[in-house]
Amino acid sequence: MPDERIYLDYNATAPLLPEARRAVVDALEAANPSSVHAEGRAARKIIEDARRAVATLVNGRPEHVVFTSSATEAAAMLLSPDWTMGRAPLRFARLYVSQTDHPCILSGGRFPEKDVQRIGVDSDGRLDLDAFQQALEEHDATQGLPLVALHLANNETGVVQDFEVIGRLAKAAGAVVILDAVQASGRVPLDISTGYADFLILSSHKIGGPKGAGAVVGAGDLMMPLPLIRGGGQERSHRAGTESVPAIAGFGAAAREAVAGLMRMEEIAGMRDRLEECVKKLVPDAIIYGANAPRLPNTSFFAIPGMKAETAQIAFDLEGIALSAGSACSSGKVGPSHVLKAMGFGEEAGALRVSIGLQTRGEEIDAFAAALERIVARRKEKIAAA
Repeated sequence: MPDERIYLDYNATAPLLPEARRAVVDALEAANPSSVHAEGRAARKIIEDARRAVATLVNGRPEHVVFTSSATEAAAMLLSPDWTMGRAPLRFARLYVSQTDHPCILSGGRFPEKDVQRIGVDSDGRLDLDAFQQALEEHDATQGLPLVALHLANNETGVVQDFEVIGRLAKAAGAVVILDAVQASGRVPLDISTGYADFLILSSHKIGGPKGAGAVVGAGDLMMPLPLIRGGGQERSHRAGTESVPAIAGFGAAAREAVAGLMRMEEIAGMRDRLEECVKKLVPDAIIYGANAPRLPNTSFFAIPGMKAETAQIAFDLEGIALSAGSACSSGKVGPSHVLKAMGFGEEAGALRVSIGLQTRGEEIDAFAAALERIVARRKEKIAAA
């Protein structure tokens, strides 16, 4: 195995940014941010500075940011039938998600299984807008409002949904819209103030912050779900528990870097395109999923016909290159992609995911291409010898 490894799995987790590391270390000895003494106020300032940074990333308001321990917790918090509007109870009768959503959305949160409707996608992974509109038109409003929760960008294919059209259709049906923006944040511009979503879900470690911090960002604060975690009055009583000051500080630092990093996304897309050109040159019959749809600038999801994705992933790992066979949602998970199945490619379809970021260098793309050439050559030799 090579001494110097190359990391091309940013969609699983982005490498910790130096700025985020410094923020974490500086906050490790912070006091309880709920304390009223000077030390507590200093800890509170760290959190509020981070809250402003996270809000800026999506052009939101700091007071509409609720910190959680992860994006999965944020989803569990929002995916609830029971909400309040001011002091009045608000009930959602049905949850509408897509078949390619991340498992934390696809599972339906606190909704009973019978009240979760999963909308299909086309062969490029884009939401079936006709089916989506029909489902909303058939919604029985006498039982409660519709709640829509969809990923903005897919974690495997990188396909970006037409969230403005989705938001318009949902709003016309009286739905509240939650967008999982975990993969999109820091890679495409987001602006919650435009009204295409009522809530966004964000994650620290996907943008170069530490693990252990996520956020819900609302377009307003009048309407909120009943708390998932009850206890003290932290996060304006929306999420109890003493805040993790170091994790939130790192999240804020990463958010500030992500805002600046948006200006480099064209450069990142150029590296992704060069990588895919290498794939097609070395494996002319390679399948690049979602290539005909808008995609994140950093993500490529492709299959090498005749080679299992897991086998190829191990081969790259032995070459010193870290990438994924699908997504990384649970420890040691390697199996069929529910995303490819929903796109119509069958139960056994698999693919390699290469995802890059602000710290990726051009020579790392060259190293990937050289490794792929060696892997393909060994495969040809094995087939010829059989």
